[in-house]
Amino acid sequence: MMNAMVIFAEFFVVILKVLWAFVTAGAKWVVRPKEKSVAGQVCVITGAGSGLGRLFAKEFARRRAVLVLWDINSQSNEETAELVREIYRELDSESPMSKEGAIGELEEVLPFKPQVYTYVCDVGKRESVYSTAEKVRRDVGNVDMLINNAGVVSGHHLLECPDELIERTMLVNCHAHFWTTKAFLPKMLELNHGHIVTVASSLGLFSTAGVEDYCASKFGAIGFHESLSHEIKASDKDGIKMTLVCPYLVDTGMFKGCRIRKEIEPFLPPLKPEFCVTQSMRAILTDQAMICTPRVVYMVNFMKSFLPFEAIVCMYRFLGADKCMYPFLAQRKELMNNNEAKGDI
Repeated sequence: MMNAMVIFAEFFVVILKVLWAFVTAGAKWVVRPKEKSVAGQVCVITGAGSGLGRLFAKEFARRRAVLVLWDINSQSNEETAELVREIYRELDSESPMSKEGAIGELEEVLPFKPQVYTYVCDVGKRESVYSTAEKVRRDVGNVDMLINNAGVVSGHHLLECPDELIERTMLVNCHAHFWTTKAFLPKMLELNHGHIVTVASSLGLFSTAGVEDYCASKFGAIGFHESLSHEIKASDKDGIKMTLVCPYLVDTGMFKGCRIRKEIEPFLPPLKPEFCVTQSMRAILTDQAMICTPRVVYMVNFMKSFLPFEAIVCMYRFLGADKCMYPFLAQRKELMNNNEAKGDI
């Protein structure tokens, strides 16, 4: 009898906590949380040479973070570094004693010293990740923020996709998160301080035809992120934050040619990369656990959890989402055939 009373009391407390979680989450829609400062903090960004990685680097530079840029392409990574240095020079030209705060107040800041480090790293290779991480610890010091952003897409239907490309997609988009986290998390746990960001995709929450390897890799990355979040919570390390980023199709050229139904497309166009990163930065700097852009992604993910599969198929067909990747796959195939033809001449 006593055990039943204890269970009932605990269940009642859980209900209150769940309701309170709804209240606090709703309050953030009304009162925008204050963004935390990342000035002077060491931020590692993978895939920093282009796309969202480059934009993340610029945004963190504007907030005076120390940037550590990883990319497999040395030239594009250095181009990003130069953009970061230009931002640093602009900041350095401002008054070193004060700056305009996020809420219109003047805050005292220390003189700013531009710092950006670049490393060539193939995150699809475990040894490359661990050796580069060791260089970062030696050259820069402890890492405060890890932005797992690097990603690839094969662009082939499953039965036409070489096994090597499938493995590459899984290694870069999913397995690399394990290795970068294992490299930097121990020190975060020791200091009870850090922030890990997983840049995934809406295709890690719900899938579409023709990109099986990409969807699988993003589903895996999200599963890893959620499990790690629970592990950190279970260890009572409240100083370590986790943010999951799940954007809809972003207009970076990665999925060039992807199209949904033309009548629907004006209401759900590809996201501008700048908008995606702006929304993501707001979530990161307010310690938000998850950010989906646009917000309709939350609704689609919720509906997927209880609708019958055939109902989902009907909705996909209405939206033109069932074969939205087919034009993209056809373009990739044509490009590959043209390159092969040129190689034969």
